[in-house]
Amino acid sequence: MLNQHLVWRRALPIVVIAMAALFLLRLHQANGAGQPSESITAGHRLAEAWCMECHVVGPIATGVKKVPPDFIAIANRPSTTTLWLKVFLKTSHPTMPNIIVGPSEADDLANYIMSLKRD
Repeated sequence: MLNQHLVWRRALPIVVIAMAALFLLRLHQANGAGQPSESITAGHRLAEAWCMECHVVGPIATGVKKVPPDFIAIANRPSTTTLWLKVFLKTSHPTMPNIIVGPSEADDLANYIMSLKRD
């Protein structure tokens, strides 16, 4: 019985510190802070490789046709959120090529598109 109390007495501070760190990390990600630049850069590279044939993916989109919409227009729709983009990118759509997007790729693409949002 004494050994069990000793184990819990040593483990409890470690568990509390780990939980606090995870909680603070979650708060940091939920506070609306900007996306990591590495993810945005990776998303831009993916957009150029996969999406540029149909969409304007760069920051300059003047005088181009609006079907399909350019990424700036998508980012600036009131309904566009990072979560919405991730779900959209993982869902099959008849008007888009059937590209299999992995979770980290969806994160990067969504972060890149949201980086084009005008404040």
